Order: sequence, then C-alpha cells, then structure tokens
Amino acid sequence: MNQPSHFDCAQAFARLEDYLDRELAPDEIRHVEEHLALCEVCAREFQFEAGVLCALKEKLRRISAPPDLVARIRQTIQQSKRQM
Repeated sequence: MNQPSHFDCAQAFARLEDYLDRELAPDEIRHVEEHLALCEVCAREFQFEAGVLCALKEKLRRISAPPDLVARIRQTIQQSKRQM
C-alpha cells in the first residue's frame, strides 16, 4: 500500500513528539516538514511544543544530580552493556 504524499493534521500531530526528538524515519520527517510548511495551525503548535521542549532541556542542564545517583546510573549502564 502506498503512503500518502503528505500528512493531514492528525497524522502530523501524532508524530510531533517523535519529530522533535528526531526519532522519525527520513520519509516521515519529510512528510511532517511538508505539512508544517503548509499548515499554519500545526506550525504554531510545533513552535509551542519545540519551545516547551527547549526550555525544559535548558532547565534540566542546570540541575545537578546527586553523585550517588550518577554512580548508580553508571553502574546500571555498565551492567546492561555486559549482559548484551
């Protein structure tokens, strides 16, 4: 079955978070970007969501995790790598 050449608002909106997180396949990225270029409503929503995500990431960068938490996370990651 052929995919549509463009996304409607519901299809674009359903992929917005993954688009912002850069977790879409190249063809899906293209479809979302095409839709955002044509749809002012979705483009505004995208700008809002992108702004919230950017602000959240910026705030998280300023928060320091307790050293014992960082050590436990690193230990868990190392254990997971050994199990692979």
